[in-house]
Amino acid sequence: MGGVALDDGGCRVKAPDGGWGWAVLFGCFVITGFSYAFPKAVSVFFKELIREFGVGYSDTAWISSILLAMLYGTGPLCSILVNRFGCRPVMLVGGLFASLGMILASFATSIIHIYLCIGVITGLGLALNFQPSLIMLNRYFSEKRPLANGLAAAGSPVALCCLSPLGQVLQYEYGWRGGFLILGGILLNCCACGALMRPLLPPKMSETPGIENTPDDGDKKPKPKHKMLDFSVFRDRGFIIYTVAASIMVLGLFVPPVFVVSYAKELGNEDTKSALLLTILGFVDIFARPTCGIIAGLSWVRPRCVYLFSFAILFNGITDLVGSLSKDYSSLVVFCIFFGISYGMVGALQFEVLMAVVGTEKFSSAIGLVLLFEAIAVLVGPPSAGRLLDYTKNYMYVFLLAGIEVVLAALVLAICNFLFIKKKPEAPEAAVEAGETVKAKNHSYTPAIEEPHKTGGNSEKPKNSGDLRPESVVEDSTEVETFLKVKDGQKMNVTGSPESDL
Repeated sequence: MGGVALDDGGCRVKAPDGGWGWAVLFGCFVITGFSYAFPKAVSVFFKELIREFGVGYSDTAWISSILLAMLYGTGPLCSILVNRFGCRPVMLVGGLFASLGMILASFATSIIHIYLCIGVITGLGLALNFQPSLIMLNRYFSEKRPLANGLAAAGSPVALCCLSPLGQVLQYEYGWRGGFLILGGILLNCCACGALMRPLLPPKMSETPGIENTPDDGDKKPKPKHKMLDFSVFRDRGFIIYTVAASIMVLGLFVPPVFVVSYAKELGNEDTKSALLLTILGFVDIFARPTCGIIAGLSWVRPRCVYLFSFAILFNGITDLVGSLSKDYSSLVVFCIFFGISYGMVGALQFEVLMAVVGTEKFSSAIGLVLLFEAIAVLVGPPSAGRLLDYTKNYMYVFLLAGIEVVLAALVLAICNFLFIKKKPEAPEAAVEAGETVKAKNHSYTPAIEEPHKTGGNSEKPKNSGDLRPESVVEDSTEVETFLKVKDGQKMNVTGSPESDL
């Protein structure tokens, strides 16, 4: 498949930091919105499903849980498919799966049918879109990557603010079956976003001025096989620390948004007034993510981005701890404002920090493995908080538990990075660019032919190794010998110095 080679080469091409990258950013914005907001948007249909199939709320809650588990738990599978086929084909197939699951669910005759259609099929489709879109964003942006990640992450609160009201309107006008069918059509936009993920083209050597074309003697070196899933990331201390901290963080990160509305109802507030809290949280989140991306891109902040991420996690955890003391609606509003700020900071930085830790080439494998560990935490976190609530009958302990878990994650990330991660040397890209700069400066002192040509198994003597002839003579004789050994009719660029031509 042509996309495979292009995607492989894309990771070695300098990121354009603009141009078509803005189209890629828009696609990632939409995909991120669908991936994170859709599990919550589906919940507006739960009452109708309870009435239709005669099940309990806990039974319908499994729809969102399975969907999230597929989104996170299929990370390694997505990494393998991306490394094998490329980002664009995987996303196009994923968009079809996401739409197909919702369309099939509109014909469901049992709750198990909906588990399989929405939870498994749609969840897999969203997973096949979410991870490749982040990989492509990482390839198209380097200098502006923190801002790009912040803007793409803003798709989650924007989509949540749009999809939840849309779901309520669809349910009222067309019922849950018609609503599922229309949402399935909307998810076809994932295919359009996948089509935007144009692989980066590596420059062709023959088109580069000043570089020779080597004769085609049939001795082409085979390209090294690309690993389907690169487990060497586990040898990176930074990756291990990030994975452990992120897994602990996810245990408590999603708990407050799930329980804050019920918390407000428990305090005696109306349903509409209680639901407004999520709108406040999402509205603040929309602006927090791009703002945090801008801050993370500052020259003096970016090298310390991991500590900014630790601060964001700590901020979120402390907000949970203080929010557990809320006793009225106004205090919950203040809690949602600060939680929206901290939650947006975490969302804007989590993948930016992972990209900085593992680099571009290993990111496709690293994100899949991280999402797998986070999937386990997602399945354990909210249900554990629910059991604690059933046991204590007090929301304060639920928020306390979430806050302690998130604060612990922040401390693990910051302390372990400070103690075990040494300052990294100059980035490879910067080193390559620096080397090219030096080479360009010394170009007049560099001979035109630096490497000896292979002729019948014998190599020529290196320049200045016992040969006392003038340098121009050495270059001329080498070029003539090489030219005579080229087959008749084959073109070859001979690069000589101006002095030798004279």
